[in-house]
Amino acid sequence: MKELLSSDLYCPFSSHINEHVDVLEEYALEWVMRFNLLNNKPSYKRFCKSKFFLLAASAYPNCDLEELKIGNDWLSWVFIWDDQCDMSEFKKQPEALKLFQQRFIEILKGSEPTRQDIPINHALADLRQRTRERTSEKWFNYFLYCFEQYCHGCVEEAAIRAQGIVPDIDTYMRCRRFSVGGYLFLTVSEFCNNYMLSDVLRNNEIVKKIELITIDILAWCNDVFSASREMESGDVHNLVLVLHYLQQLPLNKAINRAADMHNEKVKALIDLEASIPSFGEYLDVELAKYISIMHSWISGNLNWYSLTGRYETIEKLDIVNCEVHFQLSNKQISPLYL
Repeated sequence: MKELLSSDLYCPFSSHINEHVDVLEEYALEWVMRFNLLNNKPSYKRFCKSKFFLLAASAYPNCDLEELKIGNDWLSWVFIWDDQCDMSEFKKQPEALKLFQQRFIEILKGSEPTRQDIPINHALADLRQRTRERTSEKWFNYFLYCFEQYCHGCVEEAAIRAQGIVPDIDTYMRCRRFSVGGYLFLTVSEFCNNYMLSDVLRNNEIVKKIELITIDILAWCNDVFSASREMESGDVHNLVLVLHYLQQLPLNKAINRAADMHNEKVKALIDLEASIPSFGEYLDVELAKYISIMHSWISGNLNWYSLTGRYETIEKLDIVNCEVHFQLSNKQISPLYL
């Protein structure tokens, strides 16, 4: 099914993989084990079959090994925390999530973890130190801003789950653009490529729109592949499921519609890039590099879904049975607008 879905998602950007990918595979597991982030057999198996190292190697194809390791560890850290937000009791406890994430911000701002801190906090402190050693204060402050926005998106999603409702499309998009971590990982891409977007371009409306479209593409690609997993867990923060509920579409048509929306976004991105005016030779070269970084994320992300086992359901349900399972186990969810 993954191969079928990936063939329906349009991506005209070439995919490349970092030359250090083999080194990264062994390193990636060692890092999460060192900080005891996989404290039971299910989490260990889930991490191994997810193959986050392949996503890192595809999203950051041109960076050096040390930057690639740090970029990979940010991916691992965020995905492991994402599982806590989506699959544990925290998924309907926004205030509890907020408390944990406040501690994350404290650590990123320099607070040292103590013996009372959980393992993920110690791993975060390690990431902070290694990242700060190789980048500027200005870049790190912008990264911290993006991290706070990501945390806010996770809390908003938990608040919606706690209400037992399906968000309308605008509310879904507002939350999803932050919770998917798109801005966060585009910023990590800058770090991995020893590059920082200038203020002139970062504050430009066209560049902001290119970023926004890129993040929608990343989020909707994820939603197409993760729909069955989220049905199984009773989640509704997924474009496929929002369309299924609010537009009363059968599940297969909701998937097709989400894929069409993804493809329309890719074409809109290409059209927008073709209309970019010249900012002068220096800025044009800088923007071309940033666009190339975004293209690597789009193609690398799509390529990863054909390789990862992260979104396989435990029962390996087919699409029809998934819909029945979801509807029977989630009668308490009310398809209301916020």
